[in-house]
Amino acid sequence: MKKLLLFTLLLICGATATMAQKPVEKKPAEIKFDAVSHNFGEFSKGNPVVSTKFTFTNVGEQDLVINQAVASCGCTVPKYTKEPIKPGEKGEINVTYNGTGKALGHFKKSITVRTNGAVEITRLYIEGEMKE
Repeated sequence: MKKLLLFTLLLICGATATMAQKPVEKKPAEIKFDAVSHNFGEFSKGNPVVSTKFTFTNVGEQDLVINQAVASCGCTVPKYTKEPIKPGEKGEINVTYNGTGKALGHFKKSITVRTNGAVEITRLYIEGEMKE
């Protein structure tokens, strides 16, 4: 009788301890870009507006949200989706450089991307050379 009572008590304690464990937490969102830089090469002052697309994937286990994408100069404009990107899905940031009124020659600009991901800040770079 004592053995049965002890066995039942141990079984109840074990079941309670198992239920009290924390659930496994999901890995946070994580942004992974196909490339973090783009070189426009040479382009003409007569056609000074150039654009590119930076493609990324959410390789985390939670929704990825881009909070902000800010360029280092007013001549560079990033556009990005405001909706959350589900795990495994792709997104893109479109970047346009406008060289109107800018000096000829080589340029290099950065775009700072802030997310809710494990790595909160990522920098993207564009460069090129505007010729006569």
